[in-house]
Order: sequence, then C-alpha cells, then structure tokens
Amino acid sequence: MNVYIVTDMEGISGIWRQEMVQESAPEHYNVGRRLLMGDINAAIRGAFEGGATQVLVNDGHGGAPHVILEEMDERAEYVRPVSGCPLVGLDESFHAVFHVGGHAMAGTKNGFLDHTQSSMSWYNFYVNGHKYGEIGQTAITAGHYGVPLLLVTGDKAACAEAQNLLGEGNCVTVAVKEGLGRQWARCLQPARARRMIQEGAKQALELVGKVQPYRIETPARVRLEFYRSDMADPYEKHPRVERVGAREIEVTVPDALHLMNW
Repeated sequence: MNVYIVTDMEGISGIWRQEMVQESAPEHYNVGRRLLMGDINAAIRGAFEGGATQVLVNDGHGGAPHVILEEMDERAEYVRPVSGCPLVGLDESFHAVFHVGGHAMAGTKNGFLDHTQSSMSWYNFYVNGHKYGEIGQTAITAGHYGVPLLLVTGDKAACAEAQNLLGEGNCVTVAVKEGLGRQWARCLQPARARRMIQEGAKQALELVGKVQPYRIETPARVRLEFYRSDMADPYEKHPRVERVGAREIEVTVPDALHLMNW
C-alpha cells in the first residue's frame, strides 16, 4: 500500500507564531523545522503501522526545502514540489494522501495563519463556483489520480474545513492546536500531538477502499480574487484569462492538474 504525504508548516504541532515558518527569522524557523520533522515522522510511523509498504513525502511549504532530510524516518522517500505540479510524484499507484500541517483557507476566523497560497495577494480561490483553500486543492489533485485524501493534521479550523469538504467519516483529522486569532495558537505538547498523528495515520489507512476520491467536474472554471485591483492587471492580456471584476479573473482549465498551472 502506497501513501503520499504532503506537508505544510502552519499546522505543525508546537508552531504558535508566524516567525517559526519563515526562513527570514532563523532563530524561530530552525525550531519550526525540527517540529515539522516530528509530525512528519509520526505520520510515517502511523502509515507503516497501518499497512503501508511505501511512503513518499512532499515538502509542500512555500519556498521548500524545509524538511531536514537526515532526520526523516529512513523508510520513507522525499520529493520537492516543482512549479505547476504541487503534488509531484503522485500517481494512480497510491492508495492514500495525507496532508500534514495543514491550515485553513483565507478569511477563516481563528484560523492560525489562514491563507490560500499567497497571504500577500490571494483573497479567494474558486473552482466551479465553490471556494477552496489548500486542503481542498490537495483533495482535488489527489482525486484526479483516483486517490482519496484520508488524513489532515493541523489546527482546529483546518480540521473543520477538511470535514466540511470531505464529509464526516471520510477523512481522519487530528487537531494539534487552536488558533487564537490569526497570529497566535494554543498548542498541544508536541509529543502528545505526535502520538495522536501516529494513531490518526494508522486509522486513516483503514478507510482505504471505503472512501471515494474527491473529484470535480471538468473542464473546470477557476476564479481568483485578489486583495487589490492592480494585482489582477497583469493577467488582463493573457489570452486564456477573462477579467471579470476589478480584483477578479477567471480561466477554464481542462483538468485538476491545471488548477495552479495556467
């Protein structure tokens, strides 16, 4: 059984302030990287306990690499995302996707460091009229390959978002902290959180074959709403893009792999 793990940092246990996910603040960021490795390894352990025979870890936080490779469980393999292909290496041979360290979409109340892709420019992201964050994007891309998203770890808001999207009982969620507004979080002690992640990963693989992948209708209409009108200006001359508002653009994509690659 093959398991694909995509990571982020905002939803990692023990990370409670923004500087811990930013390379520009090395004193805090280096602590954040070690906490990241703790959650990744917990998910890997749980996957193998649940019957996995292969685990591939995608270092999904912006500006990768963040994974400390020599500290990763040696049974797993590692890959970095490439432009236009956020889940590089994923294909139909996998049985489950795990999203470790997830965060809520932009505009979520009490979502720790809530954003969708860019906290500096993206306001809302829609596919076929439905609003999605990065957890939803993962589910959609995994669904293209016929693979279900079966585990999400992160703060309470991220876990609630996953449950609302995928449906109760269709995905195991592990809340390792609670956002106190956007900039602060109340965290479980990391060792406790990792035990929960390990158990959650093991339980998630019990859903293999019982849960359908998350799929969208294609071709799909993607709408991106920016914070300011000038952020939409550069796209106006793009031959495939339609300017539908001062801050909004739309494009039709052929399949889920082109959600972010146009």
